[in-house]
Amino acid sequence: MIASFLLSLREGLEAALIIGIVLGVLFKLKRSDLNITVWQGVGLAILSSAVAAIALNLLGMEFEGQGEQIFEGTAMLLAAGVLTWMVFWMKEHGGNLKNEIEAQTNLAALSKGQKALFALAFLAVFREGIELALFLLAAGLASNPAQTLTGSLLGLVAATVLGWVLFNSTKKLSLRGFFSVTNTLLIIFAAGMVGLGIHEFNEAGIIPAVIEHIWDVNLILSDQSEIGLVLKALVGYNGNPSLTSTLGYILYMAGIPIMMLVRKQNTTPASIPTTE
Repeated sequence: MIASFLLSLREGLEAALIIGIVLGVLFKLKRSDLNITVWQGVGLAILSSAVAAIALNLLGMEFEGQGEQIFEGTAMLLAAGVLTWMVFWMKEHGGNLKNEIEAQTNLAALSKGQKALFALAFLAVFREGIELALFLLAAGLASNPAQTLTGSLLGLVAATVLGWVLFNSTKKLSLRGFFSVTNTLLIIFAAGMVGLGIHEFNEAGIIPAVIEHIWDVNLILSDQSEIGLVLKALVGYNGNPSLTSTLGYILYMAGIPIMMLVRKQNTTPASIPTTE
């Protein structure tokens, strides 16, 4: 439930911030008459995302045996990949996100009108909704589906409340700090998805385990116990992991910080030497 809460809070807050910025620009332009168009786009995006989430879960229920293992492994690795992309994208564009959305909203309100605003609101929320549907599918495979649903609903409620507070109160949330913390937690979650995804491919016979169980601590803490399932959803806990799934986890956790450092160095302007 904690993993689905975090994912829903993060995605929901991003969507709430974007819509809040759009509505704020319309208010400044004295075009609040276009608010209904924005909410229509939001409503259709939420409905479309819900349909996509249901379709993904129904698709997963169609598979059995090796097909089910391949589907679950693919879903977990795909979720990890999208999460990684999302974290890097936010680190690069988060600082200019508000200005970009304001510029798009100004253009839509002043020249293109309702269709452009509808598309802007729809695509902003639908993108977050599709990402969330994929993440919750992967999280649900690693935990109790009922807890995943409960956590996601609570996360969306919390995101709605935080979004409202940000734009209707003098108390501002530190978004840089918020996204920095959630980025770290999501990277850990993604690493768990990598390990569990490889584990599913081990069971399907697609990726060799090399060593089937490099340790087995299920007698101490089973990955099917209540605590074990929580840890499984959060950090990819496996009581008896294979060598390849463990290597996948370690390489991901080691590789992401290195990639971030390299990208930071490549984007940092070189210092200009001074002469005395």
